[in-house]
Amino acid sequence: MKVQEKIRRVKEAIERKKAFDVTILDLRGLFPFSDYWVLCSGSSPIQTRAIAEEILERLEEVGVRPFHVEGEDTGEWILLDYGEVIVHVFRQEEREFYNLEKLWQRARVVYSERDGLDLLHEIG
Repeated sequence: MKVQEKIRRVKEAIERKKAFDVTILDLRGLFPFSDYWVLCSGSSPIQTRAIAEEILERLEEVGVRPFHVEGEDTGEWILLDYGEVIVHVFRQEEREFYNLEKLWQRARVVYSERDGLDLLHEIG
């Protein structure tokens, strides 16, 4: 499956479960293990787990399974590793604490719900 399709399915699942502050970073050339990170927030561990489950289901429908899943037990920060796409589902407080966008500020932002930016059509 092409990376654009993975990201599209992840974004649809995130929207379906009412995640907020969705950001997609292009890490090509900066991070050796993946090309894109999708970050989103939920208001509680129940919501973050529901978001992660929806993502897992939407991708499994087309035969795509993660290489690794971490954090589902607590729901504070759930990581879904799909190779070139890694999804980070945070409880808002954890997202603010770890602030991955600042840590990886050299990454190109291709989607930001907060800033009204949508460059997803440029993903290739």
